[in-house]
Amino acid sequence: MVRRIDVTGTGGVRLAAWEFAEQPKARAESDPAPGVLLLHGLMGRASHWAATARWLAEKHRPVAIDQRGHGRSDKPADGPYTREAYVADAEAAVEQLGLAPVTLIGHSMGALTAWQLAAKRPDLVRALVICDMRASALGAASQREWVDWFKSWPVPFATLADVRKWFGEDDPWVERPCPARGEFFAEVMAERADGWRPVFSRRQMLTSRETWVYDAHWEELAQVDCPSLVVRGLDGELGRAEAQEMVRVLPRGQYAEVADAGHLVHYDQPEGWRTAIEPFLDGVLTP
Repeated sequence: MVRRIDVTGTGGVRLAAWEFAEQPKARAESDPAPGVLLLHGLMGRASHWAATARWLAEKHRPVAIDQRGHGRSDKPADGPYTREAYVADAEAAVEQLGLAPVTLIGHSMGALTAWQLAAKRPDLVRALVICDMRASALGAASQREWVDWFKSWPVPFATLADVRKWFGEDDPWVERPCPARGEFFAEVMAERADGWRPVFSRRQMLTSRETWVYDAHWEELAQVDCPSLVVRGLDGELGRAEAQEMVRVLPRGQYAEVADAGHLVHYDQPEGWRTAIEPFLDGVLTP
């Protein structure tokens, strides 16, 4: 079962939250399932977590949100799309949905939001899973590459098949065919009068990204007191050396990697992803 719940984010922004399953039947009402908040990355949406949420629901209460500017949530023209706004939105979701003490699972930008919230509000956070997000600054060259990449998109796409083919095969950023990447982007397209276009504003995505791409985030990582798991795809954007340094900096850090996975670890290799994080989550639940 999927249930939509609206959350009020900072500044009154309406955020669409999605609870993917009912409370596990084995638990009594007086013993609610531990909450999990799933935070997608830049350009993502809550539905990208559906497969993860389904198995999480066996022991947890998983909720995913469409972050501001994404999915079915509000996309205010003037934002703000700052780090503070994204973190405050996640904080509001945890409190309004009664998820605390919550396990935060974040991918890419969502992982940064997760560890910044864990550093800011340790009282709310039970555990943290960081999926393929770097703590180092990426710099101006990286932002320019994204500007050029967005300009290369052949929008509007005539069909969803064209979306899948371009992002899965023809995109110059694709080193080898990746059907999962094509499916990932098909989920963030909507049909307009002239064809298929992204449900987000590329301008707003660049604005969101430039609020963190120029800075390193090691200091906040060091302030995370809860058990934390850093996960990388072997072919992802987070290198092994940096991931292991993140584990060292985290006061209670652990490490896992997923073979044959790129940046979209949880979406690209769902079984390997589950194998990597489920033992950590079970350990967090053990008194």
